[in-house]
Amino acid sequence: MDVTKIDPKINSSWKETLCSEFNSSYFIELKKFLIEEKSKYKIYPPGALIFSAFNHTNFDKIKVVIIGQDPYHGTGQANGLCFSVSSGIKKPPSLVNIFQELKNDLGIPIPKNGNLEKWADQGVLLLNATLTVRENQAGSHQKKGWETFTDTVISRISELKTGVVFILWGNYAQAKEKYIDKTKHFILKAPHPSPFSAYSGFFGCCHFSKINEILRNQGLEEIDWRIE
Repeated sequence: MDVTKIDPKINSSWKETLCSEFNSSYFIELKKFLIEEKSKYKIYPPGALIFSAFNHTNFDKIKVVIIGQDPYHGTGQANGLCFSVSSGIKKPPSLVNIFQELKNDLGIPIPKNGNLEKWADQGVLLLNATLTVRENQAGSHQKKGWETFTDTVISRISELKTGVVFILWGNYAQAKEKYIDKTKHFILKAPHPSPFSAYSGFFGCCHFSKINEILRNQGLEEIDWRIE
């Protein structure tokens, strides 16, 4: 296998925007690492879903970016969208709290389903900083090259677009603020929705209604946050 030939299954709008990254030395090393990992361990999400966030949200359609950290590392959980789980999978605690805040903010009933593809299809880029993880080992694929890639994604969005709403929940996501041009984009910050910090300011942040207000003021269609 020639690991220097990289042709990711990613939406053409992103492939064009990020072509220089896929041909870079760090991405080749990342691919080598992933091949080695897959020969020894179970990796999440499945290969076809690694770039799901990009394939559901065309670069030209981005309205909102929500930044997560790692994919979920439990069986069947990760589907390539941050905070999201595939249909039929039990909702993790952070996602439960996200839905609770959504209900408090906009009165939307808490859905049974935790799959956020509907948000992504409307222009909400659900971006994890690290796109893969070893089964049952949180953070196992950090500092292998994914962060270089996703930091570039944030920078390119900031550089090439205007009026995007960036959602930074928790310290990890807020460290990405340095890649965002605050003179042409909007940033909303709050504690992480994890049970450890949700009561420190995530609950009551009203980010969902604020996002729609920002979009409305720009003459853009609001996000329909209902899952079901």
